[in-house]
Amino acid sequence: MYSILQPAHSYVAYAALIFLAIASVNGIAGMMANRSFKDSDKKIGLFALIFTHIQLLLGLILYFISPLVQSFSVAMKDSNLRLYALEHPLINIIAIILITIGWSKHKKTADSKKKFKMFAIFYTLGLILILSRIPWNMWFS
Repeated sequence: MYSILQPAHSYVAYAALIFLAIASVNGIAGMMANRSFKDSDKKIGLFALIFTHIQLLLGLILYFISPLVQSFSVAMKDSNLRLYALEHPLINIIAIILITIGWSKHKKTADSKKKFKMFAIFYTLGLILILSRIPWNMWFS
């Protein structure tokens, strides 16, 4: 099971990061240009939300079956293991919470500029947090 979920977690991450980056840039651009919020803007945000939540689900399953995080006390002494056991999951959960808050807040306002602002702030913060805790050495090996 691990041999299937680990690559899936990596591949879904690409889609999540792409949609999250597009949603962040779209939010900033829409807010700066004072554009009206369209259905296509909503769909971009929704795809980012969906892929980050799928990524979270895969990551949580992996967390409990991964041999890298089985011994938590040992992981705290090794910075690479600590990344997998604590930092990566915790920061990414916080990022996905921020993205979800941004999605929820955008639905509660009718003003286009405020909708774009919610995406710009919360999705960009989520993207930055996710990028900060990616195990880059595993992605490029």
